[in-house]
Amino acid sequence: MPATPVAHHVPASAPAPAKTRTALRICPLCEATCGLALTIEEGRVTGARGDRDDVFSRGFICPKGAAFPALDSDPDRLRAPLVRKDGELREAGWEEAFDAVAAGLAPVVAAHGPHSVGVVLGNPNVHTMAGALYPPVLLGALGTRSLFTASTLDQMPKHVSSGLLFGDPFAIPVPDLDRTDHLLLIGANPVESNGSLCTAPDFPGRLKALRARGGTLTVIDPRRTRTARLADRHVAIRPGTDGLLLAAMVQVLFAEDLVRTGALAEHLDGLDALREALADITPDAVATACDVPADTIRALARDLAAAPTAAVYGRIGSNTVAFGTLTSWLVDVLNVLTGNLDRVGGALFPLSATDRAPRRPGPGRGFALGRWRSRVSGHPEAKGELPLAALAEEIDTPGGGGPDSPADRPLRALIAIAANPVLSAPDGARLEKALGSLDFMVAVDPYLNETTRHADVVLPPPPPAQSAHYDFAFNIFAVRNQARYTPAALPLDEGRMAETEIHARLVAAVAGMHGSDPGAVDELVIQQTLAKAVADPASPVHGQDPAALAARLTGAGGPERRLDMMLRLGPYGDGFGADAEGLSLERLLARPHGIDLGPLRPRLPGILRTRSGRVELFPEPVARDLPRLKDALADAPGGGPGDGSGEPGTVLLVGRRHLRSNNSWMHNVRPLTGGSNRCTLQVHPEDAARIGLTDGGPVRITGAGGQITAPAEITDTVRRGVVSLPHGWGHDRPGTRMSVAAEDPGANVNQLLDGTLLDPLSGTAVLNGVRVHLAAAQPPATQTGPR
Repeated sequence: MPATPVAHHVPASAPAPAKTRTALRICPLCEATCGLALTIEEGRVTGARGDRDDVFSRGFICPKGAAFPALDSDPDRLRAPLVRKDGELREAGWEEAFDAVAAGLAPVVAAHGPHSVGVVLGNPNVHTMAGALYPPVLLGALGTRSLFTASTLDQMPKHVSSGLLFGDPFAIPVPDLDRTDHLLLIGANPVESNGSLCTAPDFPGRLKALRARGGTLTVIDPRRTRTARLADRHVAIRPGTDGLLLAAMVQVLFAEDLVRTGALAEHLDGLDALREALADITPDAVATACDVPADTIRALARDLAAAPTAAVYGRIGSNTVAFGTLTSWLVDVLNVLTGNLDRVGGALFPLSATDRAPRRPGPGRGFALGRWRSRVSGHPEAKGELPLAALAEEIDTPGGGGPDSPADRPLRALIAIAANPVLSAPDGARLEKALGSLDFMVAVDPYLNETTRHADVVLPPPPPAQSAHYDFAFNIFAVRNQARYTPAALPLDEGRMAETEIHARLVAAVAGMHGSDPGAVDELVIQQTLAKAVADPASPVHGQDPAALAARLTGAGGPERRLDMMLRLGPYGDGFGADAEGLSLERLLARPHGIDLGPLRPRLPGILRTRSGRVELFPEPVARDLPRLKDALADAPGGGPGDGSGEPGTVLLVGRRHLRSNNSWMHNVRPLTGGSNRCTLQVHPEDAARIGLTDGGPVRITGAGGQITAPAEITDTVRRGVVSLPHGWGHDRPGTRMSVAAEDPGANVNQLLDGTLLDPLSGTAVLNGVRVHLAAAQPPATQTGPR
């Protein structure tokens, strides 16, 4: 441990308050990461506009970014820690709060072992520097395998399929939006979501530019979304059958001799096995199940193969279904078979400035699933995570293994960081009860919400304007390589603690370092990272003295020093002097609007980490799961507009994203409420007439997990037999402090779902394509007069 660790403070570069000024800030409110120009008046943010000089977003801004001032100054944000005393959460000082954390967690670990402490990471973690830098250190210090994240509610199938194909779950190719001739979107609505696992400011503008240059846009979605309205072709597929449709497209490519792998051919394994495995999934075989004509499926495959360049992009709608991993796998199989993977204008692998430096091609360690399993239902881990849908049973199901079987003990404590699984995961009612049975719970969150109200300690981070920002996560998926860093726009308010320091102190509390300088956590990480770098023959600092390198790091505080280290060791870095033109924090600070690192370029075979050193087109876990897809085809509905059950009032449920929302944490920002951002059940007019629903009238929705009521919104933007309800609502529970959200609480769609229904390879909850039953919550008004 260094003798003089660097403490966490707001960077010295954070400007002092002035009467009126402009400060730059990367927007943390969705994956687009647009640059903002904030107006600062009297020490607070009063306006936000797009930064026209930002090297990536070029001035684009959406309603979420424009609402940054309201989110930053939300009066419901907690200003001080809360500690439970005599059964009630009360404000406390920071030292008292961390004393309570250390005192609450230590006896649980001592009595039940580290796996009895669960860690839950929510979506906002990847939108902050603290959420990227510290949770891995926390998990390492705690030594628990009980990790649950929002990834198993949206994107884990893509991580798993990429791990199986390329050997690295973070090697996710993104569509080369600005240069492709043909874009096929499945289960994605980027005009409203701004993209997901594809970081692209002004996604709508990029789609319009594709059309303007003569390109083709195809959208496969059961809803006529705003994205679908831009398309040349919209295919209104039956929900949950995306995998069947893509498999049939692959079959067409093989059957009609349209496979053109080009330069990829020497890097592929499993092509013949793939051809044989999908030979019987023909367009004619899947047409009824998908409710898409066989000729349309053939046309989709032929058009994809004939395009000069093309890319297939699938997202949450195709991930959160029963065959999410198979669907994600087939997306990249199509890119491979048409020769568009790792090709300009196709789907390319970004190269982030803080990524590992490229390695020499050759066999790697590969990607393994199921290295351990969940205690109750035996769900296999994926990427080190267990299904979030299984959290409740891991807490409330008694263990039977006794003291010699620690793996069979229930979770007794929980660390929840920026997570609200009571609303975001299936069966929130059960999870609520389970949370109440824990021995101890600590939450890092700015709000007292449906989940954090159960905590024993709540540690609130400051508003985003008081935190520096660098996008570690989203630059991995960016459609153009770039690096941007914005120091805190405002200094910390009195009594607040930097989010990075909160995380560092939390790490110290579980690592037996409680009370030490939080900067020691960062210095330990720096020491360990540099020690590995100097021992690596491929590193630009091989053979050097790690202490001397650490002394050369710049930055005001541990987080900035760690960023400087990552930039300098990264693929564009200066290598601590090896490349005078390379990246460093100092150079990035001198370019406040960012540094453009150029368009995406082909990276195969260097990206591959598979054991074969090749793209493994037909990996064994996929081969094992494929019969399940074929069985579903055999059990497919017999056609017609509905779900095929033949039961009156039974339809298929899908979710939807609103432009002015990003899960439950934005429902408390008044400028983002109202308009289209409402919790309504969208129903096709013919279904509404058949069931007896009226526009705006209450509809009772019953699913395998429970029953809710929501207002009907009758619209032909959903296909017949399909209804749509947005996620993240249900703000009607007592004990929260989210006053705006409580005014229009909405209904929680996840309460309808069967929490045991998961994609078996990724552990992702099945949120789309689930069967529900509708009924008017009250009889429609009696009609009079002639009919």
